[in-house]
Amino acid sequence: MTDKAAGPQKVAVIGLGSMGLGMAGALVRAGFAVTGCDVQESALAMLRAAGGSAAANPAEAARDAAIVVCVVVNAAQTEAVLFGPEGAVRAMRPGGVVVASATMDPDVARELGRRTEEAGCLYLDAPMSGGAARAAEGELTFLASGSPAAFAGARPALEAMAGTVYELGDAAGQGAAFKMINQLLAGVHIAAASEAIAFAARQGLDIAKVYDVITRSAGNSWMFENRVPHVLAGDYTPRSAVEIFVKDLGIVQDMARSARFPVPMAAAALQLFLMTAGAGMGRDDDASVARLYARNTGTTLPGD
Repeated sequence: MTDKAAGPQKVAVIGLGSMGLGMAGALVRAGFAVTGCDVQESALAMLRAAGGSAAANPAEAARDAAIVVCVVVNAAQTEAVLFGPEGAVRAMRPGGVVVASATMDPDVARELGRRTEEAGCLYLDAPMSGGAARAAEGELTFLASGSPAAFAGARPALEAMAGTVYELGDAAGQGAAFKMINQLLAGVHIAAASEAIAFAARQGLDIAKVYDVITRSAGNSWMFENRVPHVLAGDYTPRSAVEIFVKDLGIVQDMARSARFPVPMAAAALQLFLMTAGAGMGRDDDASVARLYARNTGTTLPGD
């Protein structure tokens, strides 16, 4: 996005993993002046190749930025990026907006929003869904909440990164709560898909044919359709790692315990992800839950 008088609007993207790098690329294509920051030099090199700039730390990336998009793993990293010794908030333009996209406890999102606003900036609680491919296409879904001013400030960047933006409330924390409901379902669905495809293999079925049948039948889910091909290929390169759902379903458990609300399906799924991580597959693709089932039962899957 370009202002004829001032030139392209500056956006900082902090965290250039599979999601953040795609989001940064979408912003570059939309005409923003994008500066990125990441601990991996390879990610910075890819951003430069796409037309962006690289910075050594969050403060350098955010200097005079109107929008800072924070795409790190969790709440602790978000806090460090925003308020650490080289934090982004003190460097960005007064009145600029932080778009915080990590999945986190709603109470933590509320606190980060409060601190950001006390520092003279705006905060949009904006976790996203859609995966790396949709990030690169600028077609993510954002589950966002914040003040009208925060939405207005972030909207140009959101339009470049998103296919759909849900405006879910006027305060930080509401977007995070919606995202945790999504993560509860996603984690349970991945665990169920992994259980089903490993069980099918144990029955001696052609699991490629099982995939074809189920994706055309009532038992299908988005996660079955998306994750089972990783099992069929024997390829557990992490598109979304097991540890992500150890974290996210752990947050669901904490929220449910505080609310005195039972979530037994999510609890069972969490145990499966914990067992998979404990078996040495925590950094592998989350479809590795199927491998856990296979190893525990002497079942053969592709790639074994």
